[in-house]
Amino acid sequence: MSDDKTNRGPADAQRINVNEDYEVRYWTKELGVSEDKLRETVKRVGVMAKDVRTALGKA
Repeated sequence: MSDDKTNRGPADAQRINVNEDYEVRYWTKELGVSEDKLRETVKRVGVMAKDVRTALGKA
């Protein structure tokens, strides 16, 4: 699969890639958190979306 930067959603909906601006924008909106909170949570619990949702109380 090519890395299509025009795609507004995540390439893999199970993982959060905080190194791609469009994914950070998607996930901050999807989870209702700031970029700093998203990055901190991913650093703490890892990149799996379900783990991040659980840590943020969004499961």
